[in-house]
Amino acid sequence: MAKYLLLKHYRGAPASVNDIPMDQWTPEEISAHVRYMQEFAARLEKTGEFVDGQALAPEGQWVRYDGEGRPPVTDGPFAETKDLIAGWMVIDVDSHDRAVELAGELSAAPGAGGRPIHEWLEVRPFLGAHSTVTDDCPHR
Repeated sequence: MAKYLLLKHYRGAPASVNDIPMDQWTPEEISAHVRYMQEFAARLEKTGEFVDGQALAPEGQWVRYDGEGRPPVTDGPFAETKDLIAGWMVIDVDSHDRAVELAGELSAAPGAGGRPIHEWLEVRPFLGAHSTVTDDCPHR
């Protein structure tokens, strides 16, 4: 088994097919979307593939250490993750192919008009005992 992070994006990914922002959806459309996500997670809980998942609020800020005795620095000249990441799900699956398959299913969550949003999801493996570090890995 290998863990993967499925990242849902507000922005930064290619445009989805049903590209109407959630803040323009009806309450019923939002409820249908959330229900789809909950049912997806419940199905993966039954197969033992679900680890955790959360939606994120759009507000947030960058924080970094700025030296001994100095207050942390907040915000900065960086892309704001709060503008990019809408939520995440951690899955524990048998293969990369299964992670991609599940991400494809999650991408079909309904949006405006009840139609699948065809959302792009970022699939990231956890770095761990089963990962291989190669010569071209930038984090060695």
